[in-house]
Amino acid sequence: MTELLLAALAFVGTHLGLAGTPLRGFIVAKVGEGPYLIGYAVVSLVTISWLSDAYKVAPYVETWGQLYALQPVALGLMFPAFFLVVVGLTTPSPTLVGAEGLLDKEKPVTGILRITRHPFLSGVTLWGLTHLIVNGDQAGLILFGSLVLLCVIGAYSIDAKRREKLGDKWSVFAAQTSVLPFGAIIQGRNWFSIAELGWWRILLAVLGFGAMLHFHGQLFGVSPVGAMMGS
Repeated sequence: MTELLLAALAFVGTHLGLAGTPLRGFIVAKVGEGPYLIGYAVVSLVTISWLSDAYKVAPYVETWGQLYALQPVALGLMFPAFFLVVVGLTTPSPTLVGAEGLLDKEKPVTGILRITRHPFLSGVTLWGLTHLIVNGDQAGLILFGSLVLLCVIGAYSIDAKRREKLGDKWSVFAAQTSVLPFGAIIQGRNWFSIAELGWWRILLAVLGFGAMLHFHGQLFGVSPVGAMMGS
């Protein structure tokens, strides 16, 4: 469990330390944006791999225990989580590095951005929280908790950096969107348009979710459908 905790600290610490502090600007000034992004990607890959490997060998130490009664709910929540991740990754967004110019478009808020301006982070947060609650063990608390923490802090860190850099352009974009999925829509600041999502993105999310259900047992040692049915 010690190795898993160290891996989680390294994963969260390097992300927040490199991307969310003045250290990023210092490094970029020294080596340039391109080399920084390459180095950041390498560090991210190394730390997430370490975190994953440490989780696989961590012992099962129960906290509140596995909540079998919630497994059908957890399985149901996985599709919207997967949907947010897939559609978010395939949708151009001004929240991405180097994509700030999208704010100059006539309609910068379209598709999944109407639901949340951070779809990928929201999807990972939903995925992590669901697994954390249902698994009920220390290793899951460390792994999924660290991912949720990073996503939540990351969303607000991105907002703060964009607000400082882009000023009024970002304020207009932020006023029409929300961090919490459907927040802006519920508040009447936006509306939902399924057509804008892109039918190919929706199909990709459905196919990807089906593949995840099929291969989950082989990849992670437990089938979510089989576990729900008690097999």
